[in-house]
Amino acid sequence: MRQGHASHVSEHEPLLSNALIAKVTGAIAALALLATGISYAGHWYGRTLALAGHTDSTRNASIAIGSDTVTVPVNMIRFHEQRKDGPAERLNLYLAWPEMQGYSEALSARFDQLNLANNLIFLEITQATMSRDMSGRLEPIYTRLFDGEAEDAGHGLTLHRLRADSGYGGEAVLTARRAGAPDYVVRCVLPLSGAPAGSGDCQRDIHLGEGLSVLYRFSSTLLPAWDHIDAAIATFVGTHLAEERMPKIQPNS
Repeated sequence: MRQGHASHVSEHEPLLSNALIAKVTGAIAALALLATGISYAGHWYGRTLALAGHTDSTRNASIAIGSDTVTVPVNMIRFHEQRKDGPAERLNLYLAWPEMQGYSEALSARFDQLNLANNLIFLEITQATMSRDMSGRLEPIYTRLFDGEAEDAGHGLTLHRLRADSGYGGEAVLTARRAGAPDYVVRCVLPLSGAPAGSGDCQRDIHLGEGLSVLYRFSSTLLPAWDHIDAAIATFVGTHLAEERMPKIQPNS
């Protein structure tokens, strides 16, 4: 009787218990969620890897530097940690030339490919620590370091080699006369004959706003457009400066 009862029960019991079915269903759901997560993470990582530290977001960030506030889209800000509102000691930007635009899918090749980086302009905006910008330092400083005769560099520029013992060995200063404005002055490490130019082998700084120093770097291949670049930088920074500036802190009397 006991054997028959046992046989009867085994024939009518389900092959999979409800508990086991629940475990299997839960495991399948977990695997589905894991697969979805992996797919999403792979998509996110692939996009992050493709951007290589850039962002194509055009959200504005307002950065206070001294008594000036600069508001720019974050795709123009070079470093991730600077892409936030608030006070900062410096702001580093990079812009495609001649569009003066930040990173985007349409312009991505210039930001990602080294052979196209010569069409970028790099800016560093800080509080001015010197009373004179580069044009103002021409007469009191740079002219004393010139070595040899000046050379015609074309495009209205005159090239002056700097003494090897000046601390600027291998560099040159290029100047240009400007009507109604101080002479244009830029310092460059010009490539040797046949060597490729760097993406930032020329640099110039100018004073803008209430007390900003704007140091910008560009490739010596863009020197023929020096006047357009200088005007574009001044216009760009002026356009992105907030009209209401931080009040100056008066020193204790």
